[in-house]
Amino acid sequence: MQEILVLYYSHRGSVRALADLIARGVDSVPGAAARLRTVPRVSTVCEATEADIPESGAPYAEMRDLEECVGLALGSPTRFGNMAAPMKYFLDGTAGPWLSGALAGKPACVFTSSASQHGGQESTLMSMMTPLLHHGMLIVGLPFSEPDLTRTRSGGSPYGATHVAGNDDNTRITDEEQRLAIALGKRLAETALKLATP
Repeated sequence: MQEILVLYYSHRGSVRALADLIARGVDSVPGAAARLRTVPRVSTVCEATEADIPESGAPYAEMRDLEECVGLALGSPTRFGNMAAPMKYFLDGTAGPWLSGALAGKPACVFTSSASQHGGQESTLMSMMTPLLHHGMLIVGLPFSEPDLTRTRSGGSPYGATHVAGNDDNTRITDEEQRLAIALGKRLAETALKLATP
């Protein structure tokens, strides 16, 4: 079984819900399995603000999760058109896998959630792609052969799966957003298995 790392940070639960849907898409591909991981919050006043083990949800990511995966789905909430600080902090600490080339040639996709329709989702997705490209990863998006890309009135982008959560994170994930997230996970897993085949 080849594992795809679904790595996310979620503050209120929307990105976690997208991660679960992407993992469902990964798990639907024979020979692929999702490995869900998250990152801890960061603080402006100290390094450690969270317990070593999260109270709920996925375990915290370790460098070996990056090294052992055959593909990566990376998710973060949108913060002023960029990824959230905890995900950026984690990625800034990946010099080891970068130096060893552990991620080079592996496929990756990105996903996000924002409070509003025009809250900077696409710039967030593109900002998350930049460190992945520095790692030598191959970016997988959503092609317009996915009919939900043209039907959606909420989230969804050719750059990655998205969700419009509302100001209080009270908007449920739409059917189109769900299908696009699952399709992205499936596409990532299929690509990873093709690339991992000797």
